[in-house]
Formats: sequence, C-alpha cells, structure tokens
Amino acid sequence: MARHIRAVLVLLGEDPSREGLYKTPARFAKAMLDLTSGYAADFAKITNDAVFTQTDSGIVLVRDIELFSLCEHHLLPFYGKAHVAYLTNDKVIGLSKIPRIVDAYAQRLQIQERLSQQIARELMEQLAPRGVAVIIEAYHMCVMMRGVEKQASRTVTTSVVGAFKEDTELRRELNDLIKISGT
Repeated sequence: MARHIRAVLVLLGEDPSREGLYKTPARFAKAMLDLTSGYAADFAKITNDAVFTQTDSGIVLVRDIELFSLCEHHLLPFYGKAHVAYLTNDKVIGLSKIPRIVDAYAQRLQIQERLSQQIARELMEQLAPRGVAVIIEAYHMCVMMRGVEKQASRTVTTSVVGAFKEDTELRRELNDLIKISGT
C-alpha cells in the first residue's frame, strides 16, 4: 500500500522523498489499516459472553456514541454520533458492547445508511429483542470540503425494526429520551 501511495504523491506533483513526506506512505498505510480494522471484527469476541437474561421489558438506550468512518465514495471521513436503542425481550447486553459494535461497523469503508442498518441487524441477531432503533447524525467531509462545500450540513439516518417500527407511541417515547439528555 505504501508503494502505491508514494506513486500517488508523485502523480500529485509532490516529491515523496522530501523530509515532510518521506515517511508519509508508511504512515498512511498504517492509518488506513487502523481506520478499516472493522473488517476483521469478530462479533462473538466483541460481545464476549456479555449477553444476560433479564425479564424487564423496557427500552435500553445508549446515546451519543462517537463514531468515525470513511466514505466509500471518496475515502474522506465522516463523523458524528449514534443513538442505539433496543426493546428487551428477556436478554440484555453489556452496555460497553454497543459502542464496540458501532465501532466495528464504522471502521470499514461505509455509507451512513448501511452503517445504521448493520448495527440494527447485529443487535437483532445477538439479542432477538422486540425492536431496535439506530439513529446516526454525522458530518461528511465529502460534502463539507468538496463539491457543494456545505460545512453546516448534517446527515441523519435511521434504521428501525420490530416494535419501534410498528408502534408510533414507542418511537415517540424513544425520541423524547434522546431529546431529554440532548439538551
């Protein structure tokens, strides 16, 4: 990968042997491997036997989960926060596992719409809850830095399944929970 980045630098008109760029190809390769480490994610290890029996049937919400990803169209970053909720059905998951699941999917070349769906699908598989809702709010550098150059625009995506999709009152309750701690 470093060899190819060195060639890209030359194509851009740069001198990859100059002091500031000499180690850039290797640094870029290392950074890309870190930023796309989600491809190697093992979800059984992520949950690490942290699924527990619980008879309560309430909403579990982990909100404001920071996320960073790379747009698969331009390889530019997008960043923001995810709000992830599920409606228990005799199982709960350790709370730290939800941000780990978000990270595992975010650390891939992505589009935000798919990211929302992947997180929801993973929680459905892990817990078989009565419903899952994933709301992601993100800023896309491909929109902010190039093209339309709209620095204040934010993209919101949702993936809502099960009871959250079917029950508008439940969705309203979830939205109120997100707003309460977001003010």
